[in-house]
Amino acid sequence: MNEPMLKTDPAAISSVEFFDRSRARLDFGVPPGLIDPNIIPRSGDQGTDRMLEIIAREQPVRPAAVLIPVVDHPQPTVLLTQRAAHLNDHAGQIAFPGGKIDVTDASPLDAALREAEEEIGLDRNFVDPLGYLDLYATGFGFRILPTVARVRPGFKLRINQSEVDDAFEVPLAFLMDPANHQLHSKEFRGMERSYYAMPFAERYIWGATAGILRVLYERICLP
Repeated sequence: MNEPMLKTDPAAISSVEFFDRSRARLDFGVPPGLIDPNIIPRSGDQGTDRMLEIIAREQPVRPAAVLIPVVDHPQPTVLLTQRAAHLNDHAGQIAFPGGKIDVTDASPLDAALREAEEEIGLDRNFVDPLGYLDLYATGFGFRILPTVARVRPGFKLRINQSEVDDAFEVPLAFLMDPANHQLHSKEFRGMERSYYAMPFAERYIWGATAGILRVLYERICLP
């Protein structure tokens, strides 16, 4: 299959190019590692992979799904949220709409769409799912399956203040520019592991959100 080539300059990425390549490279096959603790999603970082092996032995797997909503403007954007400051976990952090997969969810895609409706009121009629990105594991035992989606402009958001303080858009070109991907490190039980950060204006995008965005860059923007 011939895929459209993305321009070298990330700022020149068009919606058509990005969405066409996403459709060509992604699908809706659910990886078994979403629920199997014996399958450790690989990050490419030796310290992080070792941490995930330890976490898989100590904690139950927590399957989760998030939506990567790419809004189809002439210069596309990614819709992100800021978690409520009063939450017990990850308070105030920048995140994708999403959360744990419930037994009533028909699929990880259904969970991501449901969570986006519950958290920010994003009507699924505006959402065109394109496929699942790679499974992403965290140090809290979550196995996150992201759904990349085209979002048609014109939606109206309703912020659920019990979960989210704000929702905002960041240019896709900024997030897909490797010059904006800061690589940091921290210690986990005597081992050094790496993580990404993508500061944007007053927002500090890091952790799982930045890590998933980096995976999106590697899967969709690289040849």
